[in-house]
Amino acid sequence: MKKTQHRSEISAEAFKKQVIQGAALFLVMAVLGTIFIIVFRSRIKEAGEKKNLLEYWDNGDWETAYSKSREKLALKPLDPFFLTINGFAAYQTSLAQINNEEALRYTEECILSLRKALLSKNADKDGRIRYVLGKAYYTKGGDFADLAVKYLEEAKALSFNAADFDEYLGLSYSAIKEYERSIAAFSASLDPASGEGSDLLLLHIAQSYISLEEWETAKAYLHRCTESSRDMELTLKARLLLGKALSMEGDTGGALSAFEAVLEIGGENAEASYEIGEIYASLGDTTRARAAWRRALRADPGFAPALIRLNV
Repeated sequence: MKKTQHRSEISAEAFKKQVIQGAALFLVMAVLGTIFIIVFRSRIKEAGEKKNLLEYWDNGDWETAYSKSREKLALKPLDPFFLTINGFAAYQTSLAQINNEEALRYTEECILSLRKALLSKNADKDGRIRYVLGKAYYTKGGDFADLAVKYLEEAKALSFNAADFDEYLGLSYSAIKEYERSIAAFSASLDPASGEGSDLLLLHIAQSYISLEEWETAKAYLHRCTESSRDMELTLKARLLLGKALSMEGDTGGALSAFEAVLEIGGENAEASYEIGEIYASLGDTTRARAAWRRALRADPGFAPALIRLNV
């Protein structure tokens, strides 16, 4: 028969178990405490790093914000904050590039980072990401203008706005040949009281009306642009467009005056001289037409339309 254990032996064993359980619990709590401290310190450090990134951004130090965000993304490739800062900074850095290939590389990185950032549930109501993404797609060229419209319209639906928002939306609609919508977007940037806006904005609106063959309205905006602009290059562009609008409308005399004004104000201009040659050719005056085309080549020896006309 099994001998009955003495009460003191049972108490000793129970005490021993309690000690072991207490030690185990202490170790677990110590480990959890250590993990908590590590996580807490890590979060404090990360918060500090994010604050520094925001300071670089707020101070306009795009390149530093870009390089630091790339370093963080190497460790946390799907972090929405680092992706967003990287995308914004990459876009700003692309604008400062002289080399087109380098600019495109930064633009591509901007798009990739911001598309990833949109996968975050917190990005549902962030119009800023869609705004910059739309501008980046517009910068890539006409083949991507539909995507520019998509993201800019999404930003607009989220009530986002910026000083150049309507201008980029108008340019994007113009690039996909939706001119009525481009006019609506450009017009939204005009002063609601006076109807005034930047000279460049007036030129954009005129270009859209020309594409719609609404000559009278186009001419009105071009006249406003030439009268108000102090930018020589912009004034010459407006006068060239005015000449083309008058020519397409059938007003050859007015068109000639507009193109000749370009030459008087800005000196030799290949496009203006070429258009003068086209008008003379339409009137059957080939001598004056060829003289104008030769003048265009003196201004720009590589001007293709004049080369073709002279069979060079």
